[in-house]
Amino acid sequence: MKLPFGKKDKPKDEAQSPAKTPDSLEFSLPDAIAPKEVEIDFSYLRIDQHYYRSFFVSGYPRYVEPNWLEPLISFEHSLNISMFIYPSTSKNILDDLKRKIAEMEATIQTDMERGRALDPAVQVALDDAKSLQEQLVKGAERFFKLALYVTVPAKDKEELSNISKLVESTLGSLSITARATTLQMVEGFNSTAPLDLDILKLDHNMDTTSLATTFPFTTSELTSNEGIIYGINEHNGSLIIFDRFSLENANSVVFAKSGAGKSYMVKLEAVRYLMFGTQVIIIDPEHEYLKLCQAVGGQYIDFSSNSAVNINPFDLSSIAEEGENELGRKILTLTGFLKLVLGQLDASQSAILDRALVTTYRLKGITQDPKTQQLPPPLMEDLYKVLVGMEDKSAQELAYRLERFIKGSLAGIFSAQSNIKLESSLIVFSVRDLADQLRPLAMYLILDYIWTKIRKDIQKRLLIVDEAWYMMQNEDSAEFLVGIAKRARKYYLGVTTITQDVEDFLAEDRGKAIISNSSIQVLLKQAPASIEKVAKVFNLSEGEKLLLLSAGIGQGLFFAGPTHVAMSVVASPEEHKLITTNPAETTGDKNR
Repeated sequence: MKLPFGKKDKPKDEAQSPAKTPDSLEFSLPDAIAPKEVEIDFSYLRIDQHYYRSFFVSGYPRYVEPNWLEPLISFEHSLNISMFIYPSTSKNILDDLKRKIAEMEATIQTDMERGRALDPAVQVALDDAKSLQEQLVKGAERFFKLALYVTVPAKDKEELSNISKLVESTLGSLSITARATTLQMVEGFNSTAPLDLDILKLDHNMDTTSLATTFPFTTSELTSNEGIIYGINEHNGSLIIFDRFSLENANSVVFAKSGAGKSYMVKLEAVRYLMFGTQVIIIDPEHEYLKLCQAVGGQYIDFSSNSAVNINPFDLSSIAEEGENELGRKILTLTGFLKLVLGQLDASQSAILDRALVTTYRLKGITQDPKTQQLPPPLMEDLYKVLVGMEDKSAQELAYRLERFIKGSLAGIFSAQSNIKLESSLIVFSVRDLADQLRPLAMYLILDYIWTKIRKDIQKRLLIVDEAWYMMQNEDSAEFLVGIAKRARKYYLGVTTITQDVEDFLAEDRGKAIISNSSIQVLLKQAPASIEKVAKVFNLSEGEKLLLLSAGIGQGLFFAGPTHVAMSVVASPEEHKLITTNPAETTGDKNR
């Protein structure tokens, strides 16, 4: 058998010439790249130490949908796949169809005359032929011939046999009949090699619509011309490149159990957006972002009762939107914050607090007039004095509750004028050194301060709220976070909400409101106790639920707009050094 491998036969005169010494031997390119050994068997082809078995498709399903070849394209083992498409002239096809239709009609008529039961297969084939004939006559369809071949490579015979069975069962699940190219393994191998040669010529008739569904690269993708790399698409190995600011809003939520890699993914996203000139502001409850902040020369703000950092909750934005009552908006957010500070308030106490806030601003000359809102804002101590001076029993009780933040053990947290400037490209607010009961207060205060400042200077920003479940524990702080998520788009801001306490977050309607106002959702590994609730909110299939339960670190589902794919987060070695918080790596302990 003539093979495209090995050396060519030497000419007769050359064969009779004196033998050349090894130093004078000349090798052609085919000689240099030809394999040492080739074995051709009935059912496989061996080239050196590698085995190959080729298949051709001899039968297709009656109905196909777009992306129906995806299981073959995304097969877990490497395959060589070739598709050959040949156009056919409509006249010849119409003549053949006319003859086939006449034959099938005659068969049906004969069966009816003889009293036999009609063959369902003949009736179905006749209906299909008539439908195709009509479409071809109208010009709505064209006719083609399709040849589809698959070659399985393997390291040994056992692996070749196992993978071949998997390929056949995969194609069988699609109602595709595949047969090995027995006695034609060389021709099958060459037909799937990148040579543009269809040596087998085993094609099948197919119309335009059906042919379009065989396009092999229609697996779900999230790859655009601009944006950052979020990870690897587990479906087809492509890159997930996306710009969250290209969606209807730039918000995102990240849900995962502890240790699943949620902070790792968010830090990686922050690093990559920094390279595109985006300012990133982070609320960090656990000092997870300190190393990253120091590496990029960011601004790390340690917010605690002993630090010199001050944030005045009475700060006003100097720029009010048209038709917006800036002072009224500020009093609303202050009321929510003070409910966290003072505890539960009844209707009478709420009314007194509202009057006290208005009075506190008025004593500093600040009114509804935007010009007065440029004046220095009051302090928490000013509100305390107003409450004491009201000489009302309820006002006195509120003053007593507030006193520990003015003169007591918690003095200094928010009792002075703000001394922070949001100037760095990366700003991290740390609240780790605060007691657990004070963290929601600090996070609310920091968020309000950030929200007030960014409205003065609109630019592309990311605001990352880690461990957002702290905010969701209280109705007022949860409502405030929802309000920021809803309005962030107007200020070119993308809010990233991260939580590991998925059940508590999803138990509230406000948690679901944040999800509905986030165009990107990322689900990493979930706990069995919360998977059903997550599946209900995100409408997950059984397979996706199993994926989230068994996912490794940094693996999960990435939702962007109407599309979602399985994702694996991958960082470069340099990025990994900046963002990892694995104790075995940060402490240098290689034995962990």
